[in-house]
Amino acid sequence: MAEELKLHRTWSSPFGLRIVWALHIKGIEYDTIFEDLSQKSPELLQYNPIHKKIPVLVHKGKPICESLVILEYIDETWKEAPLLPQDPYEKAMARFWAKFGEEKLLPSIWSVFTGQGEEKKEALGPAVQNLELLEEQLKEKDYFGGERIGYLDLVFGWLGYLHDVFEEVIDLKLFDAGKFPLLSAWMKNFYDAPVIKQHWPPRDKLVTKFQVLHEKYQTANAPK
Repeated sequence: MAEELKLHRTWSSPFGLRIVWALHIKGIEYDTIFEDLSQKSPELLQYNPIHKKIPVLVHKGKPICESLVILEYIDETWKEAPLLPQDPYEKAMARFWAKFGEEKLLPSIWSVFTGQGEEKKEALGPAVQNLELLEEQLKEKDYFGGERIGYLDLVFGWLGYLHDVFEEVIDLKLFDAGKFPLLSAWMKNFYDAPVIKQHWPPRDKLVTKFQVLHEKYQTANAPK
């Protein structure tokens, strides 16, 4: 199967990691092509001419783009160890919260990361409110998927390793474990799960990467 399945990603992208985790959970062999986004490969531009972004999963020569779309494709193509709920309503709710993560939670935390001064403090409020909404979804659950890791856990998996990297880089507390005990427990369970843990990027490299990125945003947004 490895010769039929290729994943274009970067070493650090949380969106690419979603696909790595999903394929590993299902026991699917694949080849990895690491992309340099400062010099995108002709293959990446060919496979994703619209957005020119990773991840791209190429299955039997056919490209699938966008991480949430790829997760569903994987789940429908390889039925073992299902990621999405089987119940139609629960499946719809999983998709709803995935959309919430992409359109509400991630942008709100990114606004804190990229903001300056009062702007950063103002951005913290919406980010905390979104985390509160997410906390509610973990009541009486070990994982968003229930008793085992599922689709939503992969969607929100970036929280398990990037939140404290962001906190270190911007020197601001984003996440209070006392305020979010369920999310805190989930993060630990998810981070330490063997199927997940073996794929985490090196933390020191992540800190360096986001320090450089943060400095660029601060310089770009500085008063002229």
